[in-house]
Amino acid sequence: MVLLTHPLRTALAPLLAALILAGCATAPQIDPAALPTAPAAFKEGDGRWTQVLPAEAQADGAWWKTFSDPVLDGLVERALERNNSIQIAAARLAQSRALLQATDAQRAPQIGLGVNALRQGGAITPAGGNAGNLFQAGANFSWELDVFGRLSQASQAASLDTDSREALLRNARLLVQADVARSYLALRALDVERALVRETVGAYRDTLALTERRFEAGDIAELDVARVRTELAATESDALALDRRRAEVEHALAVLVGDTASDFNIGAADWNTALPVIPAGVPSTVLTRRPDVAAARQTMLAAQARVGVAQAAWFPDIALTGSGGYASTDLGDLFKWSARSWGIGALLSLPIFDGGRRDAGVKSASAELDAALAGYREQVLVAFKEVEDQLSSLRLLADQSEAQSRAVASASRATVLSDVRYRSGYVSQLDLLDARRSELRNRREALQVRAAQYQATVGLVRALGGGWSPADDRNLAEGQTRAVVGG
Repeated sequence: MVLLTHPLRTALAPLLAALILAGCATAPQIDPAALPTAPAAFKEGDGRWTQVLPAEAQADGAWWKTFSDPVLDGLVERALERNNSIQIAAARLAQSRALLQATDAQRAPQIGLGVNALRQGGAITPAGGNAGNLFQAGANFSWELDVFGRLSQASQAASLDTDSREALLRNARLLVQADVARSYLALRALDVERALVRETVGAYRDTLALTERRFEAGDIAELDVARVRTELAATESDALALDRRRAEVEHALAVLVGDTASDFNIGAADWNTALPVIPAGVPSTVLTRRPDVAAARQTMLAAQARVGVAQAAWFPDIALTGSGGYASTDLGDLFKWSARSWGIGALLSLPIFDGGRRDAGVKSASAELDAALAGYREQVLVAFKEVEDQLSSLRLLADQSEAQSRAVASASRATVLSDVRYRSGYVSQLDLLDARRSELRNRREALQVRAAQYQATVGLVRALGGGWSPADDRNLAEGQTRAVVGG
């Protein structure tokens, strides 16, 4: 048994008291009841969706390649390399990693070297008031003992912030991928719609030519000519409006891939992009790919750690210090053995009155935790909502597409019959114009439904966090996933 002398016991008393209080500075636990509850299954699914843990880092995969469009593949790859939003997110991640390194450095011993030359005078100098020189050279050492976990919890919070930034970078990549896919698919839909409207413009021109010949022959009135000219001009205006919309989409796509709009061009082409079918039974474990949910969760945990950091401010700071080197009044004797000096000590500091600063710090950190918890809960709810939105859109769009196909077939047949009967003089021009107008409207609506199916497919991929894999289908069949959001 080691007995401490009275002076040593007195010196170590504050340190021993601090060690006793060390267990008091712990971050508060998050009430599981405050976390969002996952549904047993998606309402728009087939009943085989399962509950999952919030987002964790997983490889998202090149999901856009399922559309089998080489032009789209090239655009996405260019965007991943050159998009400015991704580069901003990457820079913020690098900044967060640097802050983590700086935070971790506070837990390590600090060692420094110093050289000092001083000329001093006055009544307290060894020379009895005469001015003299003092030269010093040595090293100093300090190490803050993390008795109450303040430094470790600060490091943990910084690490969680870095994890959040990594998730936000993945989210930026996913958003850019989805935006490029949506813009490109919208561009191709506009190409088809422009071709359809221009085809109708050609049909109206043929009708106008026939109507003008009949008017010149005296078979019809000038009113019929005016009606066809009106329809032709209105359809030409629609074609120009589509040209304007296409130019805007192309310019937006240029920004996404990091090019200037003036130098970027995608020529019109047939819309041969495949429409992948995402299996309705993909298990909701794919929600673990959602980087925005991961970022919100890591932000919440970082806020939790910072509450512990704020609470630790109520406890004393304890540091070990040491110094060693040489000191001499003569520069030539500075590094002689007789000029050596050293010192070692411990420092304990504890603010007694700070005007409520520490209490305010705890309250601020607690409020930040409440906000982060609410943000995480909202992000999870939004994730489920977005999946439900896209699943319902795809289901209803499939039904709408079938109905619209029937409408197009009927409208096309009506136009053919009206044209034959008009040329034979059995129906009026109004009947033919109405038939053509109806066919164009139904064809454009069918095209817009098709475009909406592509957009909803991309939206579902994004809502699921970036795609799926064959392993998901195996897990679905085995029914092994039993995790709960927030677990």
